[in-house]
Amino acid sequence: MRQDQEDPYQRRSAQVYAAADRAGSGSVARPRPILYDAVLLDRDGTLIEDVPYNGDPEKVRPVPGARAALDRLRAAGLRLAVVTNQSGLARGYFTGEQMRAVHARVEELLGRFDAWLVCPHDDADGCDCRKPAPGLVHAAARELGTTASRCVLVGDIGRDVAAALAAGAAGVLVPTPVTRPEEIAAAGWVAADLPAAVAEILRRQQAVQPSDLPTEPVRTALVVRSDSAGDVLVTGPAIRAVAAGAERVVLLCGPRGRAAANLLPGVDEIIEHPLPWIDPTPGPVDPEAVRSLTARLGAVGVDQAVVFTSFHQSALPLALLLRMAGIGRIAAISDDYPGSLLDIRHRVPVGVPEPERALSLAAAAGHRLPDGDEPVLRLRRNAVPPRPADLGDPGYVVLHPGSAASSRACPPELATRIVGALTDAGHRVFVTGGPDERAVTAGVAAAGGTDLGGRTDLAGLAAIVADAGAVVVGNTGPAHLAAAAGVPVVSLFAPTVPFGQWGPYRVPTVRLGDAAAPCRDTRAASCPVPGHPCLSGIDPDEVVDALRTLAVGGGGGR
Repeated sequence: MRQDQEDPYQRRSAQVYAAADRAGSGSVARPRPILYDAVLLDRDGTLIEDVPYNGDPEKVRPVPGARAALDRLRAAGLRLAVVTNQSGLARGYFTGEQMRAVHARVEELLGRFDAWLVCPHDDADGCDCRKPAPGLVHAAARELGTTASRCVLVGDIGRDVAAALAAGAAGVLVPTPVTRPEEIAAAGWVAADLPAAVAEILRRQQAVQPSDLPTEPVRTALVVRSDSAGDVLVTGPAIRAVAAGAERVVLLCGPRGRAAANLLPGVDEIIEHPLPWIDPTPGPVDPEAVRSLTARLGAVGVDQAVVFTSFHQSALPLALLLRMAGIGRIAAISDDYPGSLLDIRHRVPVGVPEPERALSLAAAAGHRLPDGDEPVLRLRRNAVPPRPADLGDPGYVVLHPGSAASSRACPPELATRIVGALTDAGHRVFVTGGPDERAVTAGVAAAGGTDLGGRTDLAGLAAIVADAGAVVVGNTGPAHLAAAAGVPVVSLFAPTVPFGQWGPYRVPTVRLGDAAAPCRDTRAASCPVPGHPCLSGIDPDEVVDALRTLAVGGGGGR
């Protein structure tokens, strides 16, 4: 029996994505765009020049290139909405009638928008719609008949991006002279101007849709994703895309990713083997082990191989082994010249989220997610065991302080104070960690949480995470488990790697930490700066506030 046969939502079939679904197929409707249905836009500073508290239509001036950029989005079938804070209403600087006249002028100059969502409150009102709260984003998605995760919001300040993340949408920052440097550093996606933001939205949308199907049938596909559990998890949507067009999928992974590979839908067989050019602490190259792997891969009967890597890794050493194993169709991302090692040499700009980066490679190889399968992280339901009954009702907060890379771990002293602040706010807190982290989790949980360190394997941790109200975690595997379960994340994100590539994907998120810390973009496995300043400056009350933003109440409500 197939590993995912019992789950109708994750069942795959070569017939799901047929040639009739392609563009230009006559009366057959095109598949729904994979990434986005709608683009939400801030008003002042993004669409039009920022005139403080403007109630005069004559002062409306579009930013350069706005009309042409918006028309490109409309032509691509994307719906458009404006999401704007207008505290001038609360302060009495202009009336609702004057504001509507301004909006009419905006539409006269820039074309019609499908919806206008306005927050009329001031900061002191404590509403849930004023950005950076996510209320306007959720309201816009409902108005447009979609979900926040299928929206991208373009704005000019950190509040806009924070609102998008807190709703689970993508956020694009287009800086202006009023944008603060720390807001630019914290944004995962930055564009030079509105036309550039639109161009990249459309490029990403197109990149995950194959221009053509393979000319030969794919009976057995080999997909490769070595490295850690988190790396394997973020490749899941791309593996499902390959699985939709192949009869059989074999996954080659390393020992550190095997537990995550066991959880992925669309995989029929797993080959586990360490790759010395990928593992962070590799042993010497063993020629006999390499020969054994080559022989094993040659015996699989592979029609097509798709080699997934992180942005800093090379696919070429493995591609050479695949050629030696007799595999004739190989696709991979490679900035380096591949010679005759690759049939499809794909390239991806810097900054694309890792799941989308992998999806674009799958598309280049002729595969796409079938209609109905959202481009989100997902686990096989029958691979996740029941949650331990002694943990009580769902809705608790999971704090996972550790990480395989110490540079990305939450300092234990900070984690202890976070547990104290969360319990004081009425949250039940479970502290999780691996068997080698029991001393840390016990010390952290002593501040008022429940210690679950070393109690579960990865599948068991997935079960605990799935019933959480939120997960407080750094850039490590449990953040991606949370994303796969649709559980909100308070991301204690060390900026050693880009947040836009490695942040929790398509799940409501609040990012905390110093995004401009000296460790930024170093890819350091251990903290290169004394005192771990990127995370140690977090105030535990910020975590409590983040849960409030994510609508995770004390006592476990969500």
